[in-house]
Amino acid sequence: MKNFDVLIIGGGAAGMSCALILGSAKEKEFAKDKKIGIVLHQKSSHLQDALFNNVLGLAAGTTGRSILEQGKNQLATLYPHVNQIEGEKVLEVKHLEGGFKVVTNRFEYQSKLIVIAVGYTNTFFIKGLEQYVITHKKSKPEKNRIQLKNKDHLVSKGIYVAGSLAGWRSQFAIACGSGASVATDILTEWNGGEHTKVHDKIIPSL
Repeated sequence: MKNFDVLIIGGGAAGMSCALILGSAKEKEFAKDKKIGIVLHQKSSHLQDALFNNVLGLAAGTTGRSILEQGKNQLATLYPHVNQIEGEKVLEVKHLEGGFKVVTNRFEYQSKLIVIAVGYTNTFFIKGLEQYVITHKKSKPEKNRIQLKNKDHLVSKGIYVAGSLAGWRSQFAIACGSGASVATDILTEWNGGEHTKVHDKIIPSL
């Protein structure tokens, strides 16, 4: 059974953004030995059919499908220590002392922290998380959308939620920001509570 310090469930905008930020902290002393995984769950991502003309930094006409592929490649190229788990669906989360057991349709994993970043449709079902499901607060009632009850992305000790499932509206930029926010909260936790973020900078040539 593989063990992780954090396992992200969902490889859409929120999940992938969370993974990229966590992966980018690999040179930090408090993060360099952390084991990070992401269960991609991408077939159900709303990005599969998305077209973007209104997102800062993306060329008009960019498709969600291309972003999903580019995101996987970016993560693999820049941060290969982040374990990408494909072809699996999470069925159950079990509470353990000091962490969680995550059961998929193929394997079982253990993780100290988990991030739930799957879609917000009412077909959501991961056994062990039912008690946190509530009606989505920022969606039309007739849509029957759901979210996980949380305070600033924290559902319960060790469980974070990101993206539309955290109660945010379904906008690509919002989902990315939500995933990034969760990542910095986790980095802050790893850094002993000291507020933490990760920036890359252009170093001017001499």
